Amino acid sequence: MSQPPMASAPGRTPAWRYAIGMFGTSIPINMIKGSMILFYVDILGLDVRAYGVVMVIYAIIDAIDNPLLGHLSDRTRSRFGRRRPWLLVGAPMLAACMIAFFSAPTSLEGIGLLIWFAVFAILCEAFDSMLNANYGALLPELYPQERDRAVANGLRQGFQLVALVISLAVTPLLTTNVFGTEESTQGFQITAIIYGAIALVVIVFMALGVRESPRYSTRERPRLLPSVWSIVRNRMFWTVGLTGACYGVAMALVLSGIQLYVRYSLGLPVGNALYLQGIVILVSAGGLVVWTRVVARRGALWTWRLAFAILAASFAALFFATDLLTAIAAGVLVGAGWSGMLATNDLIVARVLDADAARNGEHREGLFLSAFGFFGRLNGIVTGLALTSLGVFFGYNSGDDPGADPGLAFRVYLCVYPFVLTTIGAIAARLVSVPIESPPEAAEPVEPVEPPPGPVDESAVERPR
Repeated sequence: MSQPPMASAPGRTPAWRYAIGMFGTSIPINMIKGSMILFYVDILGLDVRAYGVVMVIYAIIDAIDNPLLGHLSDRTRSRFGRRRPWLLVGAPMLAACMIAFFSAPTSLEGIGLLIWFAVFAILCEAFDSMLNANYGALLPELYPQERDRAVANGLRQGFQLVALVISLAVTPLLTTNVFGTEESTQGFQITAIIYGAIALVVIVFMALGVRESPRYSTRERPRLLPSVWSIVRNRMFWTVGLTGACYGVAMALVLSGIQLYVRYSLGLPVGNALYLQGIVILVSAGGLVVWTRVVARRGALWTWRLAFAILAASFAALFFATDLLTAIAAGVLVGAGWSGMLATNDLIVARVLDADAARNGEHREGLFLSAFGFFGRLNGIVTGLALTSLGVFFGYNSGDDPGADPGLAFRVYLCVYPFVLTTIGAIAARLVSVPIESPPEAAEPVEPVEPPPGPVDESAVERPR
């Protein structure tokens, strides 16, 4: 049977235009993750046990809807592309839900507060998943070669770090000093409105400038159950996914607990989180240039392993910090390790996606990335259980009932738990193998005729050096 004529490839999307989208997607979700414990538990008085239960439930729901969203994106066929429609719909919905999340009436308490928290936490995470499944799926499509990919990824991680400076480091100052006080919620609502508007404009600007390749929209649309079955049988999906989850969960703990670490463990006003978070993010931003060059010289896999080890060591140093100065000194090491993970983790995942497309003849990056997102959903479960454990071991139940030693409680939450996770990840990374980079002539997708049977050729796997 003759193949239908292929549409001509569009012009290349400038790396900066794609990368700036990370700025828009990062601001809302990082404000949510960075301030949700302070806002709901410490200020509004939500019990940590109720918080933990919601986190577990929402992680389970998100683990189910995430692959479905990715699969729907892979099956989308429109004159606007596969990913762009979802980006344009998800942006305003995430902005609206974030504003509602931080607009909980102060009169709410008990079950009413719990329901408000649960509903908008789940909605925010769902729309964030919609955005990031589609945004992330564009990276291997737009930039098939690892060198180009590393540059685009370095730029987008740089934009993410700028967003983190705003959504994490500057947020405590805006919410507790500029627009509100240490004990009020008004500052959070105003800040959320500003961040939501910024995120919406940036994401729409990025989406309208992305030039998706029609060659990736193959005639056959991937089927859900066979695709899921193929992914879960892929050994690299589990090895790379679980190892990367050690990093993702560790950083989720850090981002969610940093403000209370500053308040209780360092004994300082929450606004001082600006300085600690700021130095970590600035070091991470500067380190991206260095790590990108290391990737070019030594490859993504070698660099990924090194970054994992540095990040694990940094949490040990942070545990022993006693004041803002020593915490900042440890934060420099945290920033160095985090920067390396930002520069490499997505490149490792992209190699696995390339191998799947080469093997099956279908470009289902949306489903595959969403399946990887399943491991990211562990963040909610682990952070919920970790926070609940503070009540069990240290008596911290809420801002109204902080227990006898909340300082030690959040030192364990922010340092010990992440150290254990990243140490496990650093060891596992030494055992992980990923496919070698696709040669230039294999970069262009083609219409599949018959997917080759059998597992991925082990001879085309990059092994420890």
